[in-house]
Amino acid sequence: MLDAQTTILTHDIRFGAGPATLSGKLFLPVGDPVAAVVINSATGVPQSYYRHFARWLAETQGMAVLTYDYRDFETSRSGPLRASRVKMSDWILIDMPAARAEMRRRVPETPLWVIGHSLGAMAMPMQDGIEDVSRMIGVCSGLVHHGDHPWPYQGLARLFWFGHVPLATRLAGYLPGRLIGFGTDLPAGVYWEWRRWCTSRDSYLPDAGWTLPQPNWRRSGAPVRMVSLTDDEVCPAVATERLARLYDACATHVPLEPSAFGLRKVGHLGVFTRANAALWPEIIA
Repeated sequence: MLDAQTTILTHDIRFGAGPATLSGKLFLPVGDPVAAVVINSATGVPQSYYRHFARWLAETQGMAVLTYDYRDFETSRSGPLRASRVKMSDWILIDMPAARAEMRRRVPETPLWVIGHSLGAMAMPMQDGIEDVSRMIGVCSGLVHHGDHPWPYQGLARLFWFGHVPLATRLAGYLPGRLIGFGTDLPAGVYWEWRRWCTSRDSYLPDAGWTLPQPNWRRSGAPVRMVSLTDDEVCPAVATERLARLYDACATHVPLEPSAFGLRKVGHLGVFTRANAALWPEIIA
């Protein structure tokens, strides 16, 4: 339908991802798009958070944009979380490629971009179908170890991985994020895999070649822009640098200082809010 407040078209869609069905939203410019953009969300962040950024891309940049929720999360949730057997690697290896395939089906013969927030860019080199990606942008993404965080945030991270949160997850049968103040509930399998990767110095790389494919971005060769925020306590620049090395020579790391854009604080989750829209042209530069 035609968005009542803008000059873009929006469609609520559903598409398959292996045995799951995902819920998404398509933002289309009026006219032929110059690029087809898939936005991969951060962990625990619903697709609705990215709607303002998606509208901006469609309305001012002439891009088609797809946002979506991973399986067993928010609008893609299919049943009680206690019954979910979904892991974070399912989101990475099945859902993200399925979103690109859906976008390619709906907007063919257009340069395909991926903009990944945190988790959304973390494991792209392992995925099938990356040969079709024309440009990759990672925002506040990296191979994070809990020891990378500055204090006092590191104390909160250690509680999240080693304190009351794993106990609460075992007792509840899922991560009770709303109850413990995390914000959203997640399947237990997502939490345990996430925990293992964030408490290992090599993140998911020890699993490569065993339970995960070997990462190889050279299959795409597309340029990669890795954007970090200097006030991001969740994903510090050192973690972004580790991920940039995994993307090999294709990657450029661009640290952004909020004050240079007239902003006081952005952090890990503030990049895509309308209040921080001054950053958006730099993200896609």
